[in-house]
Amino acid sequence: MTAVPQERRVVTAIPGPKSQELQARRTAAVAQGVGSVLPVFTARAGGGIIEDVDGNRLIDFGSGIAVTSVGNSAEAVVRRASAQLQDFTHTCFMITPYEGYVAVAEALAELTPGDHAKKSALFNSGAEAVENAVKIARSFTRRQAVVVFDHGYHGRTNLTMALTSKNMPYKQGFGPFAPEVYRMPMAYGYRWPTGPQNAGPEAAAQAIDQITKQIGPENVAAIIVEPVLGEGGFIEPAKGFLPALREFATGHGIVFVADEIQSGFCRTGQWFACEDEGIVPDLITTAKGIAGGLPLAAVTGRAEIMDAAHAGGLGGTYGGNPVACAGALGAIETMKELDLNARAKAIEATMKPRLSAMAEKFEIIGDVRGRGAMIAIELVKDRTTKEPNPEATSALAGACHQEGLLVLTCGTYGNVLRFLPPLVIGEDLLGEGLDIIEQAFTRI
Repeated sequence: MTAVPQERRVVTAIPGPKSQELQARRTAAVAQGVGSVLPVFTARAGGGIIEDVDGNRLIDFGSGIAVTSVGNSAEAVVRRASAQLQDFTHTCFMITPYEGYVAVAEALAELTPGDHAKKSALFNSGAEAVENAVKIARSFTRRQAVVVFDHGYHGRTNLTMALTSKNMPYKQGFGPFAPEVYRMPMAYGYRWPTGPQNAGPEAAAQAIDQITKQIGPENVAAIIVEPVLGEGGFIEPAKGFLPALREFATGHGIVFVADEIQSGFCRTGQWFACEDEGIVPDLITTAKGIAGGLPLAAVTGRAEIMDAAHAGGLGGTYGGNPVACAGALGAIETMKELDLNARAKAIEATMKPRLSAMAEKFEIIGDVRGRGAMIAIELVKDRTTKEPNPEATSALAGACHQEGLLVLTCGTYGNVLRFLPPLVIGEDLLGEGLDIIEQAFTRI
């Protein structure tokens, strides 16, 4: 495993000639429904750098969408996964089980919020985890309705498309969707009509009122919410919103599900973002950052809820694949050893003041928000009307890409630049990335 030099280098146009050749092959062979943010083809990656086939080295502010928090080739992940590859790649846990799956479930019981008895089931992707959380909640409560929130994102399978609030590109043309899904207002402080200070209690009161009138709490199996919204624009629900919903769920026997797929595993400076307001969910879904880039997902929760589904009712051929489980144990080892929660807080301490200073300079920045290494800026055409500015967002991302900085966009209105650097990124690369962003604003 050769270490990738931790310095930005742009030696060709981006994308370069070799990437363009590969792009031509890709266009011929890969379905066009699968998009790419930036068509540079990766040769190797690690730390805070992605090196492409043309020898360009890009600073990574995306982490494969919050997946490679420990880096793209963390020593412990590579070591443990390689050792497992030597032993066996697969038996199917539902046929002959193996220790790695059990060890991951034990680690999840230890790390997730709450000191109650917990159990886990492992899957392949975030969408599968959310879908299984719904199955488990329905099985436990003997109810059907599922409550989700505006701006929420929960996946691309049929059920999770129904749970996701954004039509384009996730739902357009793919219906009909699963029934018994109800969408409630989100405490989006920046866009709340009466101001951010009122968003938490008012949005919670509205949601509870609508659930009570439109569905009936006795019919609700689960309330599913991201403690920090990912795809919807890195929205932190205004203070008081999550605790009010948690209390309502408890009072009515509703399973409270924290979707921590993007926000979990040290990303926000805590093991899980719901810890910020002391929320203890009944079920928590994880994926992305769990296994250092290997496909793994989990539902973890109260033992009595997790045990509600009948034997054979949960599973899947690859769920909790032994190599992915080894990767997860390596990722968790790395997170503990390097104290990546503290590192995420340090990244916030560098990024937020710099971005706030840019907001003083550039009228186009309407809001700077997020926690830990999950930071975003929302771009607007006018600070008074807060009209979204997706065109500028796209142009700024493109300008950053040309300079060798990989950034992602998100948000229901396509007007949010989101920053998800690997938690192991060097301080110098972080600073250089912020310089590139500032220069892009100056130019555009």
